Amino acid sequence: MLLDTPSTVRDLPDGIVVADTITKLPAGAAGGVVVSGSHGGRYPGYMAAAGGVRAVILCDAGIGRDEAGIGSLPYLDGLGIAAAAVSHLSCRIGDTADMLARGTISRMNAIAAKFGVTSGETTLEAAVKLRAAPLAKASPEPLGEARGLVEQPGPRRIVLLDSAALVGSQDVGQIVVTGSHGGLVGGNPAMALRVDGFAAVYNDAGIGIENAGIARLPALDERDIAAFTVSAGSARIGEARSSFEYGIISAVNRTAEAMGAFVGAPARDILLRWAALPRKA
Repeated sequence: MLLDTPSTVRDLPDGIVVADTITKLPAGAAGGVVVSGSHGGRYPGYMAAAGGVRAVILCDAGIGRDEAGIGSLPYLDGLGIAAAAVSHLSCRIGDTADMLARGTISRMNAIAAKFGVTSGETTLEAAVKLRAAPLAKASPEPLGEARGLVEQPGPRRIVLLDSAALVGSQDVGQIVVTGSHGGLVGGNPAMALRVDGFAAVYNDAGIGIENAGIARLPALDERDIAAFTVSAGSARIGEARSSFEYGIISAVNRTAEAMGAFVGAPARDILLRWAALPRKA
């Protein structure tokens, strides 16, 4: 089944809606097939289920450690919701327009497979098929605390946030470690970090096509915020504590490099050192 790519996301067939991030579902998402630029980990799966979607297509985020980048697929299977993921090598993570223009399916759960979704087909082809999937009445249990702190001496806190959507005013000037991907949501530099933190950490989501998985880094350089990504193979995407405990740095921005961060270093070592730096008067 070959379908023409819509000229804009507004031209999509009925029942298909887009969301550059699954944390901000648009009107019409409930009961629809959602194409989202978010990674395919369990937290986005939970957000999709909580939003009452019929089906969801996410990015496989390099698949990564413990296949965390597609953790939503078996999770949603258990809730009766069809789900699939596009290859991070086929389109830019965080960019639904690119997902529809170039994305190809890499993985799907058992429910999606029953409705004919296969590896290699386009995002739109899969989304059209998933309109026939059943609408599950899921009531997902909360996944647990998504915000935490690293207990350490020093003038700065290391804040652990499983999603960058949880960043708030209380995080100004702190070291923000997220479980989110390092891509720009909707290509918008302003979305790189919602507040002016001292530093920020993301998962590189396999880096992917056009280095999309690390696109936040130069955007944060423009705001003099130190930032780096950890490799998807070293830490489970969607889990900030995994990034802190096990993450290995895969890319750094200029600001972070000037502060001693480098590719191959354990994230934990660099972050504890930064937390101890004195604040400027």
